[in-house]
Amino acid sequence: MTETELLLKGYGLTTAEIFYRMPDHQSVLNTFIWQEYDLAPDHDRLFQFIEFWQRELDGPLHSVKFVHRKMISPGEWRNVTGEFTLH
Repeated sequence: MTETELLLKGYGLTTAEIFYRMPDHQSVLNTFIWQEYDLAPDHDRLFQFIEFWQRELDGPLHSVKFVHRKMISPGEWRNVTGEFTLH
């Protein structure tokens, strides 16, 4: 699906800041930023990514902070039937 189709179906942009420990230096925290279109309140894609991280990557998770923002709400979108070009 295109981004516009996702937005019209209720998806919003989810941004997660992931704090994880370095595999070789457990006392050092590093960050990773993840963004994806996801549905609130379940956030299936975010939780799938976290499960992937825990299963496949060496750096153990310390914490995850995330925000979700719907980019288009039903009252903000309107169909445009014409376009004027000015020179």
